[in-house]
Amino acid sequence: MLRDVECKCQIIKNFTPSWFASVMGTGILAITSLFYAQYVPFLKNLSYLLFYFNIILFFTLLIPWGLRWLFFRKEALRDLEHPVLSNFYATIAIGMLVLAADFIVIGRNMEIGKVFWFIGTLFTIFFSILTPYLMFRGEHIKLDHINPAWFIPPVGLIVIPIAGSLIIPHVSGMVQEFVIFLNYFGWGAGFFIYLALLAISMYRFILHHPLPNTLAPTIWINLGPIGAGTVALVNLIKNSSFIVVKEPFFVFGFLFWGFGIWWVVMAIILTLYYIKRLSLPYAMSWWAFTFPLGAYVAASHTISSLFKIQLIDYIGFSLYWLLVIFWLITFIKTFIHAYHGTLFKN
Repeated sequence: MLRDVECKCQIIKNFTPSWFASVMGTGILAITSLFYAQYVPFLKNLSYLLFYFNIILFFTLLIPWGLRWLFFRKEALRDLEHPVLSNFYATIAIGMLVLAADFIVIGRNMEIGKVFWFIGTLFTIFFSILTPYLMFRGEHIKLDHINPAWFIPPVGLIVIPIAGSLIIPHVSGMVQEFVIFLNYFGWGAGFFIYLALLAISMYRFILHHPLPNTLAPTIWINLGPIGAGTVALVNLIKNSSFIVVKEPFFVFGFLFWGFGIWWVVMAIILTLYYIKRLSLPYAMSWWAFTFPLGAYVAASHTISSLFKIQLIDYIGFSLYWLLVIFWLITFIKTFIHAYHGTLFKN
């Protein structure tokens, strides 16, 4: 393996922060597979297989990620200051939040889910502040750098209540109040930061040249805040006993989900445009095809179950198979490029 890498230390030195996007994508595929096992029973077994694989994947990736900070801190800090790569540092924290949801929903293990959620939440908040701060204070950001990957830190904040809201009934006292605070802070801050960045992203799409082809998959990241935000809002309101009238929040979630349909169509059209006109070479950014779409698939199932509209579940089930295709292609491509060492070269 890694036969084309001159020195194995290159693996650690050039280990990009975007690797944990694979944990996010695998985790959401596991959850949505469980959701749609009602149509295809085999998907329940697939869900458990992906769940256990994702645990191994997370801890495997954690080794080079940690060693890079230990032995190649200069390179790690350089990526942290990078106007594009810096946004992917949050994927390790979001990966933990997704694993928390996996443990709670699939593994039925609330205690381990709590551990992953608390640690993931604290790191998510840390990166959601640090990454924008480094951009705000610097003069290195150009119009060319604007891309949907900027959504990743706020997406992390919005993901917090997906598993966090399920924890609320299982804690009490000040701990429960703290969990409620983190959930509402996460969704509120993430949602409004997303709106601000959405406007900036639209500005770039309309008035600037297309994204570099290696960043084209990040177009799908727009579905992340929409899908995760919808699921998080519904879960949060359901588990907030102090909110008596819940229907208006659910309706807003439905409207938010509706916005995602437009993005699904736009993402498909733009992806086909890049494939036909500009080519679409493999890069780690391909993992952007997975989690955002998976979050939207989960949102479709959630809205369908909430409002008893079967058509929406059929839409989600159709998009689920697109998610499976995206995950398989991206996983195979990643494995091949990792095997040949091309992912660990400058």
